[in-house]
Amino acid sequence: MKNNFLSFVKKEFLHILRDVRTMLIVLIIPVVLMVLFGFAISTEINNLNVAVVMPVKTSALCQSVERLDHNPYFTMIGEISESDVDQVLRSGKADVVVVFHKDYDRLLLERAQGVDTPPVMQFVFDASNTNTAQSGVMYLQNVLTSDLTPQGMLNLHMLYNPQMKSAYNFVPGIMGFIFILICAMMTSVSIVREKEVGTMEVLLVSPARPFKIILAKMIPYFVISCINLFTILMIAHFLLDVPMSGGWWGIIVVSAIYLILALSLGLLISALASSQVIALLISAMLLLLPMMMLSGMVFPLENLPSVLSPLPNFVPARWYIEAVRKLMIMGLPLSSVWQEVLIMTLMIVVLMTISLKRFKDRLE
Repeated sequence: MKNNFLSFVKKEFLHILRDVRTMLIVLIIPVVLMVLFGFAISTEINNLNVAVVMPVKTSALCQSVERLDHNPYFTMIGEISESDVDQVLRSGKADVVVVFHKDYDRLLLERAQGVDTPPVMQFVFDASNTNTAQSGVMYLQNVLTSDLTPQGMLNLHMLYNPQMKSAYNFVPGIMGFIFILICAMMTSVSIVREKEVGTMEVLLVSPARPFKIILAKMIPYFVISCINLFTILMIAHFLLDVPMSGGWWGIIVVSAIYLILALSLGLLISALASSQVIALLISAMLLLLPMMMLSGMVFPLENLPSVLSPLPNFVPARWYIEAVRKLMIMGLPLSSVWQEVLIMTLMIVVLMTISLKRFKDRLE
């Protein structure tokens, strides 16, 4: 019986290796996605064009402007008059104009003494690009916050990602996306293809139990996904400078559990679909789109309406991305993600039970 199981595994490996196009997709696409999203596509603000309005050129105000000028994230356009603010923004010469109060020095001094004063400056943004505007506000506040509290009344600390590198956010999300793509979609298509050509029915009536047949088909994709996991971690750490603060083993353990979960999803899809086209449609509609929208990879889950807030709890990638961020970026130990691991494990049990029952029913 053991030899039969190993023969099934060997057959599936040979079947995958003979399909050169599939191998290229499985091994190269993850590398391309990691480099593209982690290195080429960046949400960081660089060269934000800044103009300033300086009613009175005092020493404190000039120091603030000089701080902006020497910051690598900003490109200083120069000083303009208050009447030119709208024209400069409309022409695209500047992304933001910082307008300083005419009593800048006096207001800073009064604020340091605890007096409630009006704002000492205002940011006028071109918000036609909301991403630039939102990030730019945060960057400017970080740079100029010492001016608002000259006596050190406020110390601003950005934990875990002080440079606000977008790779720190994208890498865990792309890992969740890639493993779903490879494990779930490829596994479901592979099994459904067997059903279409009639070989799955032959396998199911063989002496081997259905569980072992399905397991034999899943093992090759698990091994390939482990290779991808190693490649992704190397790229993330050595090319994108993403830290592995919580330790490599914790990330590997959580990722292995997520790989099994993704394979279970692929198995469920194959049990529901009758053709490869339907399997791809189910994968796209039920896995990829919800994962992009409801996993926290791109959009903050806190922004969801209260009616829809429970939906992300049923998206496996949400729990994996949260766990990897804690381990990779925040440097927490494996014990800190026990809740995410438990939820993913329960999902595996539920999905595997439903899928195997469906295959058993087909056999009967």
